[in-house]
Amino acid sequence: MSEIITIKGGAIEASVDTQGAQLMSLKKDGYEFLWQRDPKWWPRCAPVLFPIVGNIRDDRADSAQGEIRFGRHGLARNYEFEVTEALESSVTLTLVSTDETKAAFPYDFKLDMTYAIAGDALEQRFTVTNTSDAVALPFVVGGHPAFNVPAPNAQDEDFSDYKLVFSEAWSYASPTISTATGLIDYQTRFTLLDDSAELALTHELFDVDTLIFEDVPGRTVKMVGPAGHGIEVDFEGFDYLGVWSAANNAPFVAIEPWCGTATGTDEDDTFENKRGMKILEPGGVSENAFFMRPL
Repeated sequence: MSEIITIKGGAIEASVDTQGAQLMSLKKDGYEFLWQRDPKWWPRCAPVLFPIVGNIRDDRADSAQGEIRFGRHGLARNYEFEVTEALESSVTLTLVSTDETKAAFPYDFKLDMTYAIAGDALEQRFTVTNTSDAVALPFVVGGHPAFNVPAPNAQDEDFSDYKLVFSEAWSYASPTISTATGLIDYQTRFTLLDDSAELALTHELFDVDTLIFEDVPGRTVKMVGPAGHGIEVDFEGFDYLGVWSAANNAPFVAIEPWCGTATGTDEDDTFENKRGMKILEPGGVSENAFFMRPL
């Protein structure tokens, strides 16, 4: 049976589900910033992505240890985590490989998810340990938190009043995603920014599915409305950023720091060859963290 763990610090309060180590709530001054799951649009709110982001071709890949088989975003979100440390302002939840996980992903690992209140922000930290003494571990991690739009502390604002604000002006064209396969076409792109630090949000913008950003300046972005309310996400160490909202005018936007991406149409089906793939030597430990700051 899953359990909801709540942590508090200053004006920030957050809750995490042991099922999938999914963030379930992020509040500031009592206002709920995190999307609260409605199957009309999307029944999740912030799944943990491991050991892949997005899709692999036909839900399978080859690897040095044999065939890998799992659906979108890997396997971590489907398993119950153990609470291994619980303090007032932080909690760590742990998933360890089993015979069941190795049937889909034939590698030994330990995944620790730590949520900690850091001043006016919530840190989400991924710590991956290769528990094998002989086999290198290929993986990527990613976050998928979705935030309410308009922000809960805003008044008389609409989805279309919101924008993404980057740390500096830049030009960028996003690769496209195949709606049939979920694979990414890095050769076919569409322009999102032309020497600008701001991207206005509309529901129609997400008709293409997910916007995929590479090498975001400063590894930081804000999503804010006219009064400056919204969310800031700082993601040093993550080379990709997904931005997504569901069809049918969903009242949320997911801001997703990724270390890698779904399989590209130009890639083969060898798992180790995916963009951004980390190869962790036996006994090695890898950490990545991003910060969510309600505004």
